[in-house]
Amino acid sequence: MNFEADYQVYNQDNSDYDNLWILINIDSKELKVIDLDTKDVLKKYTVATGKENTPTPLGNFRIIEKAVWGGGFGSRWMRLNVPWGNYGIHGTNKPTSIGLDSSHGCIRMNNKDIDELYDIVNYNTRVTINKGAYGIFGDGFRILKPGDRGSDVLEVQKRLKLKGYYKGRNDGIYGETMKTAVINFKKDNNLDSTHFINYETYRKLNIILME
Repeated sequence: MNFEADYQVYNQDNSDYDNLWILINIDSKELKVIDLDTKDVLKKYTVATGKENTPTPLGNFRIIEKAVWGGGFGSRWMRLNVPWGNYGIHGTNKPTSIGLDSSHGCIRMNNKDIDELYDIVNYNTRVTINKGAYGIFGDGFRILKPGDRGSDVLEVQKRLKLKGYYKGRNDGIYGETMKTAVINFKKDNNLDSTHFINYETYRKLNIILME
């Protein structure tokens, strides 16, 4: 994602909140701030998430940048370390979009809410984004093909690397190096010789869905 806005990077952490966890549920459009020391839910916010064709990334991430925005994407920005794209949590100048699947993949918040969250969240804060019953796999396995991106692609890369097939970077992008790894793995496991990753491929990689 590309953003055009003037902004000022903010480097000061809040020592009063040094062990927080942000949990975002795509289905309920809810962002929770949890104190990991006390297990208390400190804050709850309604958010907007990605459209069907520009989904919000699922998985476990960290806050790696904080900035004060000056453009049309609201008042604050907090970038996540998603390896396959530029995603974050930010405000919006379209408050009617909150509670809907309406973004290009980022998490949108009302400006007053992101202002509050921004002040208590530190760099490196853990952010977990879930959807459906299966965590990073959302509602279940999808058939992966070259060009796909996401946490499911990343998990397949990790499994292929553990088995000695994938030599590339774990970036969640199904590229040329991964295509070669998939074909070689499928050949050695008597699977169809296509680039598609389907249920049988997941099973051979010992990736099993658990609720």
